[in-house]
Amino acid sequence: MRRKREKIAPDLTPIIDIVFILLIFFMVTSVFRKENVVLALNLPDLHAKAQNIKEKPVTIELSKNKLAVDAQIYNFDDLAKQFSSYEKDTKINIKIDKDVEYERVMKLFDILQQHNLTSFSLIANKAKE
Repeated sequence: MRRKREKIAPDLTPIIDIVFILLIFFMVTSVFRKENVVLALNLPDLHAKAQNIKEKPVTIELSKNKLAVDAQIYNFDDLAKQFSSYEKDTKINIKIDKDVEYERVMKLFDILQQHNLTSFSLIANKAKE
């Protein structure tokens, strides 16, 4: 009587273990993308509660020297052109650095008012208690 040959197959258990360990490693060490932040701003502290907003608002960041809208840098002239395409009820979040001159802030608010964009929020850091 002849012996039947058994097929030799590699044991996949260690390979599966290694794959799961690598998967866990990359999930733990990866940095998940947060907001599109272009300018490093030093926001003032605030003691107010956050509100829930259903739609994604436009984010404006204003520093001493730069202005960014949704992570793209603009100057005030280009900003006026950009806002002409926005609807009147567009939600806008404004982040202003503590050290920005009042004149720059008023220039931004004037442009918003010219385009009837009055639904905006000023964003600040939560106060440290």
